[in-house]
Amino acid sequence: MSQTIFVLNGPNLNLLGTREPEKYGHSTLADVEKLCRATAARFGLDVDFRQSNIEGELVTWIQEALAKKAVGLVINPAGYTTTSIAILDALLMLKAPVIEVHITNIHQREEFRHHSYVSKAAKAVMAGFGIDGYALAITGIAGMIGAKEK
Repeated sequence: MSQTIFVLNGPNLNLLGTREPEKYGHSTLADVEKLCRATAARFGLDVDFRQSNIEGELVTWIQEALAKKAVGLVINPAGYTTTSIAILDALLMLKAPVIEVHITNIHQREEFRHHSYVSKAAKAVMAGFGIDGYALAITGIAGMIGAKEK
């Protein structure tokens, strides 16, 4: 039985590489997916990688991660970070570790971005590491579940 980490990405992350590259860099979402898969593979883990601009779809995928007994969940909720109690409620149902990822340091940005509902369900938060935050999050989950580097 494979051990899977869900990696969920919120609104506008499909535009990575072209959207405000001075803030988010030039890497695309496909680059992020490749990084996540390579990092997980080092620990013998699989990745279910998805992006949606729709809040309800993200909630449904979090419920799917619960049903499929995902060993962890990495989420970049993007614009839903500061607004979505629905995503928080879904994440609180998970038994597996949740890591919140932000490409930028949200605490250096506009004040409204400083509050995160998602953080209330997250074991850890990665912010400001660029796309490397995803690799750090997956490595962190691997450590939390006792997966050893192959």
